[in-house]
Amino acid sequence: MNKRIFYSIVALVIVLGVYGYEHFLVEEEKTEIVLDGKTTKNDTNEYFLPTSTTGQIVHHEGYSLSYSEKHEQAEWVAYELKKSHLSNIHHKRPYFEIDKAVKTGAASWRNYKNSGYDRGHFCPAGDRRYSKSAHDETFLTSNISPQEHQFNAGIWNTLEQKVRYWAHKYDGVFVVTGGVLKGTMKTIGNEHVAVPNQFYKVLIDNNTGKTKMIGFLMPHQDSKKPLYEFVVSVDDIEALTGIDFFPELEDGLENELEASNSYKEWGY
Repeated sequence: MNKRIFYSIVALVIVLGVYGYEHFLVEEEKTEIVLDGKTTKNDTNEYFLPTSTTGQIVHHEGYSLSYSEKHEQAEWVAYELKKSHLSNIHHKRPYFEIDKAVKTGAASWRNYKNSGYDRGHFCPAGDRRYSKSAHDETFLTSNISPQEHQFNAGIWNTLEQKVRYWAHKYDGVFVVTGGVLKGTMKTIGNEHVAVPNQFYKVLIDNNTGKTKMIGFLMPHQDSKKPLYEFVVSVDDIEALTGIDFFPELEDGLENELEASNSYKEWGY
């Protein structure tokens, strides 16, 4: 055999071997990240994870999510925001990346380009400044949804700041966030990413002796209204979304808390 052909074959075998090994490592990593929803590998409090209507739960370092392939976004993103997580460190903003842990394939960030919508975070980068890795993974596309800029930078941002205030005041809260993926919605991009008409945020505090819960439901539009005008019962959000937010709570307590729509007991 000609030496040149022989060395070319050897080189090709090496390249294929390296590629195959790297592919194996990536798949192993995905297997470790994409779990069945019963075991978590992150800092999320498993006890407070909602049910998934899609059957696809993904766990990352700082949050968990249930991905809806039909709508190319998460139906919910859940995480614990502890007082110790709050930080003023400003990490360099990374590029958005496709979440490779989503088995059905997460939407590309390119869907948002020239769409007129912001890449709105469900788990805000500002809630995950305690480490660069936790901060950067909030820029995975499974953690974003199309949001009008005035809404994203306005009333939605106000609510995110209030959540951080409560996390500091009550030494941590558990947060579940998403868009209401029901009814007729606009879509953007080649993958038809749904644009929710409403967004919700549900909080539970279990750290101060008396467990309390609150839900917010916001129309996807700019607003100057105070936050308390968007407070609804968690029962109302469950009826809209089909999600059972806190199935592990004792039934009597769950029913009592989810029927409440009190803003006052959370303080201002």
